[in-house]
Amino acid sequence: MYVGRFVVVGPGIGAYRVSSRSFPNRQIAERDGTLTVVPTADAPPSDNPYISYNCLRVAERDGPRAVVGNGSHVDPVAEKLALGYPARDALVSGLFALDYEKDDYDTPRIAGVVGAESAHVGTVRRDALLVRAVEAPTLVATYERDAPEPFALDADDAAEVAHEVYDHEFEHAVCAAGVTVDGDVERAIYNG
Repeated sequence: MYVGRFVVVGPGIGAYRVSSRSFPNRQIAERDGTLTVVPTADAPPSDNPYISYNCLRVAERDGPRAVVGNGSHVDPVAEKLALGYPARDALVSGLFALDYEKDDYDTPRIAGVVGAESAHVGTVRRDALLVRAVEAPTLVATYERDAPEPFALDADDAAEVAHEVYDHEFEHAVCAAGVTVDGDVERAIYNG
């Protein structure tokens, strides 16, 4: 099944995976602690504004929290957290302000906030804005699984998380990021 991009978040753990049929020539790179989806060296030129973006940022106020997501809304969510907004409000604000992607598929924006003891997941689709606190790993994807649902995640560290979501049965894996938050933030990248 093809579900497009997806996030999985739970208290202390999170992941983001790029799955793509249209733009598979991408990877995740680290830039000063931020994980960014970028074209690979062999990617054809594109003016598509949705193929390169920060997919994981950390906000340090009130304890570290990681923001994962599929687009430019990751930045304002992290910035709101750094200003002291509660996770729910930061997600609502960022998702509402940028809305779903205005592409041929009305692609939803998805995001999650991971703290050591809490997690929130959200999506903005053409027909809804959903943001929920979650107590166990929860998935939301851009297609087919576009409402939060439980997800079995067996990994314990960021590298295992990135590998596990990359290897998941959903089709067209391109790259993945994993994060754990437990006093410190551990990030990992898996580019296949």
